[in-house]
Amino acid sequence: MHNDYLAHHDITHWSVSIAGMNKSNVLVLAGHDPSGGAGLQADIEAIAAQGAHAATVATLLTRQDTHDVSAVQPVADDFFCACVDTLLADMSFAAIKTGAISSSAQIERIAQLTQARPDLPLVVDPVLVAAGGGRLAADPVGQALRDRLFTRARVITPNAREARTLCPKATTLDQCGTQLAEAGCAVLITGGDENSPSVVNRLYVAGQTTREFEWARLPGVFHGSGCTLASAIAARLAQGDNLETAVETAQQYVAHTLAHAFAAGSGQAIPDRLYALRG
Repeated sequence: MHNDYLAHHDITHWSVSIAGMNKSNVLVLAGHDPSGGAGLQADIEAIAAQGAHAATVATLLTRQDTHDVSAVQPVADDFFCACVDTLLADMSFAAIKTGAISSSAQIERIAQLTQARPDLPLVVDPVLVAAGGGRLAADPVGQALRDRLFTRARVITPNAREARTLCPKATTLDQCGTQLAEAGCAVLITGGDENSPSVVNRLYVAGQTTREFEWARLPGVFHGSGCTLASAIAARLAQGDNLETAVETAQQYVAHTLAHAFAAGSGQAIPDRLYALRG
């Protein structure tokens, strides 16, 4: 009986202590990947690794594995909006992160939210095509992203292929970065999908000199690295980092997750986003 009392006492004390802790909440609006490599699961893990909390609303469901996306099922717009409204009525948020979005109506609801809360840093990961080549969003969604969300974002994080898709008339990545930054957001174009000896990520901010971040290119292909990066940036911004600190810290974190990546299936490796939490 004495041991039972101690166990109960310890658990009660622990529960009260946890209830008294505060974490920065990040609202994540993105797609679901059943393999756990990308999408919402990647977002949750990356944000947790930064010490923040992810509250998530699915924008679309996918049928995919560690190789590629084979089918996409959009979440109904009215249900998506209702889920967002339910969370906003209950929780306070310190940042918003978007991933794959299935419709212009979803984008419009996000734009309304950011207009009502311009103080919240918005990180937009314009996921249009999966790493394996499968499409996640129709062309009108890409245009709606540019028209409605880029002007409200603190930073957008396209990879090189996405940047070229968003800027079809540009002939170089630098032109893409400059054009996208004209919306008023910072633009971090990642170079993991380029054929270069090292990975070079470039940060474009209108009126400022482009910053380059060079990382060793690791062997293999990774599933969910872009989601991981954008979510880590959002979590760092939610906790008060300025933009450049958030971008640099998040890249360092992603480099470590890729160095510790593991094979969950027979396709692309999955970044180990929680490696640091195991000590």
